[in-house]
Amino acid sequence: MLTIKAEQREITGKKVSNLRKQGKIPAVVYGAGEKSVLLQVIGKDFEKVFREAGESTLVELEIGQDRRNVLIHEIDFDPIKDTPRHVDFLAVRMDKPIRAKVHVVFEGESGAVKNLGGVLVKVTHELEIEALPKDLPHEIRVDIAVLGNLGEKLVAGGLKLPAGVKLVGGKEDVLVLVEAPKSEEELKAEEAAPSLETIEVVSKKKEKEEEAVEAIPKAEKAETPKEAKKEGK
Repeated sequence: MLTIKAEQREITGKKVSNLRKQGKIPAVVYGAGEKSVLLQVIGKDFEKVFREAGESTLVELEIGQDRRNVLIHEIDFDPIKDTPRHVDFLAVRMDKPIRAKVHVVFEGESGAVKNLGGVLVKVTHELEIEALPKDLPHEIRVDIAVLGNLGEKLVAGGLKLPAGVKLVGGKEDVLVLVEAPKSEEELKAEEAAPSLETIEVVSKKKEKEEEAVEAIPKAEKAETPKEAKKEGK
């Protein structure tokens, strides 16, 4: 089992930015009927484990002499650097089934795409499953080689899941399908159609102009609203 070393954390609020400057990530662990504990983990160590475990593989959290079986439950990423800013660990009981979302990995080659020029459409990229923590798979692999004809599809209920793993959700949910190639007429029609992005931009511009016109007679009475500051984790 992968292991992440953590230390209990006293620093909270805006002061956690100092931890990040030191290469550490503020974190918290909760669940399994135990009291939540504020933690800090070394950024490089966490990212290495996360690349291997993802959010559906059981990890051992080492807090001094304490050991807890956890899942990496939620991560807050920096919007610019795309690095973890805060981590939630979910403690689990080994004897109790839990639900988790697992990534779907498509493998193989579809004959309908290779030989008939079909277009492969991946509809689902993760599945919700239920299993004991020890049985949670890191990912679910789907073989698309069985898609030999245009219009064929694979649904969630047709998957062969690992032992002890149960599907949560609709069995008829489509995972992947093969569409027929579009004709020249259809492609030309798509090129001629107006862009939704352009329509949205024009709409926003018009809306702002209308707001500006309405605000002119009220300019003397207008007050600047105070923006609420959202405190970081």
